[in-house]
Amino acid sequence: HVQLVESGGGSVQAGGSLRLSCSASGYSSDCVGWVRQAPGKEREGVAALYGGRMEYYDKSVKGRFTISQDNAKATLYLEMVNLKPEDTAEYYCAAGRGFLCGTSTDNFDEWGQGTQVTVS
Repeated sequence: HVQLVESGGGSVQAGGSLRLSCSASGYSSDCVGWVRQAPGKEREGVAALYGGRMEYYDKSVKGRFTISQDNAKATLYLEMVNLKPEDTAEYYCAAGRGFLCGTSTDNFDEWGQGTQVTVS
């Protein structure tokens, strides 16, 4: 049983920052990440973390977003700085049950409920 619960979304001005959190439990996968979906667009993986060490980022967010996990692996974070209007989307934390990792959405099969990020 996997449970993923996101929080921390909200509305900010361009150039602002937000930190998203995901309470994670009940999974054994080494691959966790964040995926976003803007209105009218497909889901897009923005960050992934493998084994708590290897980080993957989509080019659109690299240098602005940072994925991390606490030592107990109970909480996954996405630190977002210098936010842009194009970052506006519903953000989901996700976990993979396979043995691959990266920003491709194919790597994930468990999802949270999502949290909205709006950048104006």
